Amino acid sequence: MADLHFELVTPDKLVESGDVHMVVVPGTEGEFGVMAGHAPFMSTLRDGELAIYRTSGAAPERIPVSGGFAEVSERGLTVLAENAG
Repeated sequence: MADLHFELVTPDKLVESGDVHMVVVPGTEGEFGVMAGHAPFMSTLRDGELAIYRTSGAAPERIPVSGGFAEVSERGLTVLAENAG
């Protein structure tokens, strides 16, 4: 499967941008995983951690986030967080 384009942005800076295998996002309705080809949707974030899987089977890199929202589109996953890191 193709890689997912992922961006993590705060009001201050672009924190992360690149192609990854999967990202698990702490949504207000529960955690959800996003891979390439995911159906488009939007969700608000709860305070928690993004789990970024760079490759299939890799251990996740975890980045704390608070506030904001996530958008899944045909371009990939964009997380707009009030705070990250």
